[in-house]
Amino acid sequence: MKVNQNPVPEIDEIRKNNTSGLMLSSGYGGGTANIEYGVETSWDLQLFDPSMTTPFTQVVMKSNYNSSVVDLFKRKNAIHPFLGTFYQRREVYKRFGFQTFRTTDGKDKNEKLKYQKKIQKSDLVGDNDAYKNVLWQLNKERRGQFINLATMQNHLPFTDKYNEYPFEAFGQAVANPERKEQVKHYMQGIALTSKYTKDFLDQLDQYQRPITVVWYGDHLPGIYDGDNMNDYYVPLHETDYFIYSNKYARSNKYARNHGDSIGKQTDHVQVVSPNSFTALALKQMNQKVSPFYAMMTQVTEQLPAQSRGNNDTSDGLLVDKQNKVLKEKNLTKKQKELLNDYRLVQYDNTTGKHYLKNMHFMK
Repeated sequence: MKVNQNPVPEIDEIRKNNTSGLMLSSGYGGGTANIEYGVETSWDLQLFDPSMTTPFTQVVMKSNYNSSVVDLFKRKNAIHPFLGTFYQRREVYKRFGFQTFRTTDGKDKNEKLKYQKKIQKSDLVGDNDAYKNVLWQLNKERRGQFINLATMQNHLPFTDKYNEYPFEAFGQAVANPERKEQVKHYMQGIALTSKYTKDFLDQLDQYQRPITVVWYGDHLPGIYDGDNMNDYYVPLHETDYFIYSNKYARSNKYARNHGDSIGKQTDHVQVVSPNSFTALALKQMNQKVSPFYAMMTQVTEQLPAQSRGNNDTSDGLLVDKQNKVLKEKNLTKKQKELLNDYRLVQYDNTTGKHYLKNMHFMK
């Protein structure tokens, strides 16, 4: 597929100047909460049995212990400019330890979404207002906090939502007129996201406190066509991500008080799994880490990105930093040992007896 102009120039510029690359997603056309689960817990969906389709409901809701990045913070708040009932998010987030979860159907003071203006002709809250909710939460809580935002602007259906459509697409993937129209509408949506994201980061640069953002697309929309789509399984499961530290976090003033920040990372970041983001962010912030996140740093730097493969078996998909597909049998002995260690840790925490929790391995 070719397009007549780049719909996301601002995001491309942000990615060029910050830690960034491609995220190997487990979803295509859906599965947002599954990618969320991988990001928040650092667990790999590929290591679960294929019958595990929705870990929010099949793991989190059935366990009294769910370790995640949320555990690293005293204050943690979640924002979702949509209904809180999808994927049982309201109950799941409570189990993760979020103190507030603000949605469009929120009832009390900890659940009411401050800004929820719909974008142009769409029935979904725009990313500009989604970001305004994050800024509101930052201003409400002056101390350190973790904020989780899951946006909705670019969710399906991809119909006539906007005031203008300057983008055109050509090629086999959009040979069907209906597909072509959907892609055109989708491109306008991400073009707006690109502008709103730059504005959001510019505003974060005004804060005189360190702020680090992990930003990623959860999955691509299922709006492409063609007889040989299976040949493009990997690119159909790759989305953009970046990790951005605001101006204060990069300043000499902050470095004098807290130690030098790593800043932009260039090694081991070209293709990553969702479970790598916390380790990458902690490294960028130059934070002291637990044994678990030390292991996750090794997983991120030494193992290929992992996801579920297109045969829906336990084989999985391994993609290296050069974006080449590998087989597990081709890993080095050291890589196989690390992968086995990671599997054991995930098993203990999700299915086993939580030995590592009692050993203070996780945090």
